[in-house]
Amino acid sequence: MATVVGLLHLRLYVAQAGSLKDKRQVIKSFKDRLGRCGNLAVAEVDSLDDRRQAVLAVAMVSNDRRHLESSLQQVVNAAARHRDMILVDHEIEWL
Repeated sequence: MATVVGLLHLRLYVAQAGSLKDKRQVIKSFKDRLGRCGNLAVAEVDSLDDRRQAVLAVAMVSNDRRHLESSLQQVVNAAARHRDMILVDHEIEWL
């Protein structure tokens, strides 16, 4: 049985955040929207005390790597299109 785990890290910049509360509101909105998309887990994993930067980890599991690549690319695209934050960098790991 083949199991593939994809782990995506997104480095985000929330330019308009004047406080941690502002940043968390933007990040929570994005995480909630991703959560409605389906079979993935999302957590903020770094820059927790920085009011303008966030690092999110997005994990997905499947038996088809091509499906995971496509799904994680959709997450990257959604982050890049989000109007309240800037996608600074992203990285995908295969486990």
